[in-house]
Amino acid sequence: MHVDRLNGMIGGSEWERMSIGQMMLASFNEGREPPHAPFFHAAQVWNHDFYWRSMKPGGGGKPPERLLKFINRDFGSYDGMIKQFMDAALTQFGSGWVWLSYKGSKLPHVKSKSPIPSDNYGRLVISKSPNAINPLVWGHSPLLAIDVWEHAYYLDYENRRAEYVSAVLEKLVSWEMVESRLRKAVLRAIERDGHTSPKQRRKQLVSQAKGRVGDASTSGEARRRPRSKDQQAPSSVTMVPAGEAVPN
Repeated sequence: MHVDRLNGMIGGSEWERMSIGQMMLASFNEGREPPHAPFFHAAQVWNHDFYWRSMKPGGGGKPPERLLKFINRDFGSYDGMIKQFMDAALTQFGSGWVWLSYKGSKLPHVKSKSPIPSDNYGRLVISKSPNAINPLVWGHSPLLAIDVWEHAYYLDYENRRAEYVSAVLEKLVSWEMVESRLRKAVLRAIERDGHTSPKQRRKQLVSQAKGRVGDASTSGEARRRPRSKDQQAPSSVTMVPAGEAVPN
């Protein structure tokens, strides 16, 4: 439905040359009411594709180690994260989505207002959004989405939204996909904003120190004090800079 309506709406227009993501962000109109016409269908196409890619047969279980470290740091524990996610899902009034995202910047890169405080950055965050809104329009990087529009679960669960969300988290979510998205989101934030973690800074310093040591070893002969005549090495001895092999 959304694909057909979107194609019928954008044919021959400026939107037709854009990707779904570009069209969604441009048509959101920075949160001013109303968004441009393509936004709803473009966002729903993007959201559903993202949602399906967040699941796999036999999913669920505990997240991989790196993702779990972020979860423990930002929510206290895996169970703490699940509780916050469930609370967001059950308190989203009407149609919408629930998201786990990485908020990589101090300030959003768009003018629309983020529901997450501006000082809460460089970390995982949970948010809920009405209708077709997704965290990209707030400058966040989505990692996991669950559709809480009623038609997503009513045939199987009727009005038992909590059972539906629990089933996705316990049996379907692909934590490997979530971790892969997190890794890419962190790298994008570093490249975009120039953020450098302490660990990365230590690696840079070690690399620079090794470079200085290498320079010193290869240029050591030039910096040595001249020897006196009595200290000159015998002509039969071959002098070699540090680190080089003695010729045969």
